[in-house]
Amino acid sequence: MKILHLDTNHPLLLEQLNALGFQNDEDYSSSKTEIEANIHHYQGIIIRSRFPIDQQFLTAAKQLKFIGRVGAGLENIDCHFATQQGIQLISAPEGNRNAVGEHSLGMILALFNKLHTADKEVRGGKWLREENRGLELDGKTVGIIGYGNMGKAFAKKLRGFDVQVLCYDIKPNVGDAHAKQVDLKTLQKHTNVLSLHTPQTPLTNRMVNTQFIQGFQNPFWLINTARGNSVVTEDLVAALKSGTILGAGLDVLEYEKASFESLFSNHMPAAFHYLIEAENVLLSPHVAGWTAESKTKLAQTIVDKIKAKFC
Repeated sequence: MKILHLDTNHPLLLEQLNALGFQNDEDYSSSKTEIEANIHHYQGIIIRSRFPIDQQFLTAAKQLKFIGRVGAGLENIDCHFATQQGIQLISAPEGNRNAVGEHSLGMILALFNKLHTADKEVRGGKWLREENRGLELDGKTVGIIGYGNMGKAFAKKLRGFDVQVLCYDIKPNVGDAHAKQVDLKTLQKHTNVLSLHTPQTPLTNRMVNTQFIQGFQNPFWLINTARGNSVVTEDLVAALKSGTILGAGLDVLEYEKASFESLFSNHMPAAFHYLIEAENVLLSPHVAGWTAESKTKLAQTIVDKIKAKFC
């Protein structure tokens, strides 16, 4: 079988697939149109997020047996059409779930203890102790929406804290020893910290909006390491201003598909400008799942799944 690699990944992926007898070609620079013209020669594709794999591309890939996505989500692929064509879809949420869980917990602790602002103040010669008095996670209720690989990994990280963990998921019976599954209204009633671990779907698109936020009984903290378009930024900012949301840790933003260079020009959205100035907001550039360890584990997961299905 011939596999076309469209993004660079950990070298073990190429090394192990070569050892298994696959022919591996690499093309990290050609346009989508150029690749589409030659994709009929290949039985496998390895990709991260270089370009969308749409119906036209899949129709041209007449011999394609699988697509390996070195990451968790498959929203960049027309999964329905690929499945109709008999193409196996292989992703690797197991590879970076631990990293996402740790990053989510780190964001909560940093926000509660004002670590990002305190560090900046000390570096600037300010020694403000009372102003940096923190909060403790113990005694709080943590709500998790999306209880798959990422949600479960995050819940495990909370085992060392005296917290109640609730989860909500559209799938039944996913709760476990680390989180009690409840309906959305129950989660909204009790939650002090909300962490999103949902895939990108029509149901999650713009899910966290004003109506959703107003469903919570208590002011809460929001952590989003899932997908940026799950949160309506303008509604989030309004909730931060009113105190309905106490603070936010955002690894993803709804503006991600736009050029961040242009966002820092005169056309920066007002909501984004508020986020980068707010002291109760912590931002990171979609790296919750990006660790030295996860780079290895993501590649190894893809190799193991290809081996199990095609060797």
